[in-house]
Amino acid sequence: MAGAIAYEEQRRRQIEENNRKLEELHLHQLSAASVKQKRVPRDAAVRQSGRVASLPKQPKINLVASSTRSDLINRVYATDEARLHANSKAQELLRKLVPGGNPSFVKPMKQSHVTGGFWLGLPTQFCRLYLLESDHRITLEDEEGDEYETLYLALKTGLSAGWRKFALEHNLVDGDCLVFEWVVWNKFYVYIIRQSSYYK
Repeated sequence: MAGAIAYEEQRRRQIEENNRKLEELHLHQLSAASVKQKRVPRDAAVRQSGRVASLPKQPKINLVASSTRSDLINRVYATDEARLHANSKAQELLRKLVPGGNPSFVKPMKQSHVTGGFWLGLPTQFCRLYLLESDHRITLEDEEGDEYETLYLALKTGLSAGWRKFALEHNLVDGDCLVFEWVVWNKFYVYIIRQSSYYK
C-alpha cells in the first residue's frame, strides 16, 4: 500500500512539473490559438507566385479512370487446358521453323507480360548466344508485316519500351503463346498462337 501511495505522489509531482514547464513556454496559449484558426474554404483563392498563377489551369485527372493499365476487371485468365493447347501449337510451329536455320523460341504469355507491367523477359540462354551484350533496339515484325520497335535491356535480358504497344495492339492475353524467330541481329518475326483457339 505504501508503494502505491509513493507512486501516486511521484506522479502528481511530475504532472505539476510538466504543467509549470508548459506555462513557462506559453504552450497552452499556442495550442489554444491553433484550435481557433479558421480553415481556408476549398473555393477560396490560393496564393500562388506570379509565375505559377499565370499558367493555364490544368484539369483534374481521375487517376483511376485515366489509368494506362489494362482494365483489371476485363483481364483474361487462361485455363490450364487452353494454355497447354496454345503451347503445343506453338511448339509445332517452332519445329517447322527450326529446319530453316533461324534461331527461335516459344514464349507463353503471363499477366505481367500483357497487363500492368508490360515487361517481357526473354530466355537468358538465347540472349547470351544471339543478342548483343548492350542495350539496343529490336524490331518485332508480326504476321501482317507491321513492325514495332522495342528496347532490349541486356542486363535484364528482356524487352521494355515498345513491348507494351505490341502487346496492346495485338490484344495479347494470358495464355497466348508467341513464337519468336530471329532473322537478323536486331529483328524478330513474331507468330501469335491464341489460347482462345482451344475453344474453336
